[in-house]
Amino acid sequence: MGKKIMVIISTAEREKALTGVMYATNALKHKWLEDVKVFFFGPFEKLVAEDQEIQALVAPLLEYQTPVACMFISDRDNVSASLHTLGYDVSYIGSEISAYIEEGYIPMVF
Repeated sequence: MGKKIMVIISTAEREKALTGVMYATNALKHKWLEDVKVFFFGPFEKLVAEDQEIQALVAPLLEYQTPVACMFISDRDNVSASLHTLGYDVSYIGSEISAYIEEGYIPMVF
């Protein structure tokens, strides 16, 4: 069986976050793995919701998958509507991430 990963982008550090976005985009585009799931979590949610340059750099990811942002965090930071407008799914992801780990997905956290 091939490997399955979850790319969790949570940092507010632009360069670190963009490294995760680039990896996820290319892993999906080139089918490097059996499956790739992408989650936005924590400070990155606010960064992507408010920074147009980051939005432009993340946009190619949407060609391959719709990332899911954590609703608890985005509601707390008042960015859920912005994330929806940008095309991202927003939901409670704690149990979803846990279920993927139980299914054998390897978390990669940026």
